[in-house]
Order: sequence, then structure tokens, then C-alpha cells
Amino acid sequence: MLKVKPHPDYPPEEGRYLRGNDYSPAAVIIILTYDAEAIPPEIEKLVRTGVESGAALSGTLQTANIGIEKVICNIVANPNIRYLILGGPESEGHKTGDAIKALFRNGVDEKKRIIGTTGLTAVLYNVPAGFIQRFREQLTLVDCQFQDESVIRKAVWSCFQEKPVDFRGQSLFDPGAFPEPPLGGKLTWNVTQPWAEPGDDSERRAKQRALDMIERLKKKQGKEVSSPDEKV
Repeated sequence: MLKVKPHPDYPPEEGRYLRGNDYSPAAVIIILTYDAEAIPPEIEKLVRTGVESGAALSGTLQTANIGIEKVICNIVANPNIRYLILGGPESEGHKTGDAIKALFRNGVDEKKRIIGTTGLTAVLYNVPAGFIQRFREQLTLVDCQFQDESVIRKAVWSCFQEKPVDFRGQSLFDPGAFPEPPLGGKLTWNVTQPWAEPGDDSERRAKQRALDMIERLKKKQGKEVSSPDEKV
């Protein structure tokens, strides 16, 4: 079974996760609905269960935009990861679990908005389109939302098997590393309100022209106000 070294910068993005076995076929994400300083014990237990069971990465995921983008960057840097195990509750505000499922099912539109999700902020503006495509090709989603740690543990174990095993209606086994080199890189931007950003290059150029005009007007106004030769 082929295993490869992850990208030298793996995992490139910081976050609330634990790093385990780099050659594991599984990563675990647990939806977080609390502030970072108020993570309840049951969520911490799910995260620890993931890494203690052998996952490459196991951590929490809160937002349906930058949070998912960081997950994408970290996972495509390690071709050995072939399954994404989703656990925890649903975020009523971000609908992060729904967004993850829709991303695997439908992908994104031309503006990088996740298709078919109820999450209003589910736009992956800061990550290259090639990373999104690779993420969907490299991984299989294993839905364990609303389940306890015993289900998470069994999911990770199933992903390690040499021969297919049935797990909640899915056939899981370790297929080996994805047959393309790891992708390295951090988020290309740091846009926190992607729905307010231009949708394409023409819109982006128009926005830049408007910003340039505003700057020229500011400079002109500044000169008029501060001119020492101005008479009253």
C-alpha cells in the first residue's frame, strides 16, 4: 500500500486541532458551536478520540468559510488522508455541518459559494479553486454527526482496514495515498466577508477603479484644505 510524505509545510494552517499519525487515511473534524474558551468536555473528548484512534488530524470546525478553507489547505497537503470524518452537533448559525456535506455533494459555483447549503456565509473565497477540487477528489466524507465517541473510534478504525468493511452503510478501507503530489500553501487572502467581494475579474477591476478615484479625491481635497496660499 503506497504511503507518501506530506508537504514539508504540513499542516500549513493553524487551528484548534491535534496532529496524529501523518500516514493515517483519516482526519476528524468536530463541529464547534461554542467560543474557543468555552469548549465543553464532550467536544474535547470527541477530538481526543479521533487522534487517539489514529487520525492524522483531529480538531474542531466552527465557521463555514475560513474554517473550512483551513481544513482544505491542511488536508490537501497530505495525500495519505482519504477520509474526512464529520462529528459533533450542528451550528445553528453557520450551518457548518450542512455546508461540509453540500461541498462534497455539489461543489462550489463560479463565486466559490458552496452549492446547496443553507449556510449563508459558506463561501470559500480565500482558497484556490484547484485546492477545492483536489479536496473533493482526494476525500470521501464519513458522516458521524450527532454520534458519540464510540462511533468516531469505529469510523477511524474502519478507514485503516486493508479489506473493505461496512460502516453505517459505507464500504471503508485504506486505499493508500492519493496519486498526486501534496499541495502546499496557505489561504491566498484573508477576506472575512466574502459575500461582499467582487464576483469576477471585471467586477474586481471596477471596484479597484472606484477605490483609486476615491483616493484621488481624498488627496485633492486634502491639498485644497491645507493650501497655505488660499485666501479668505
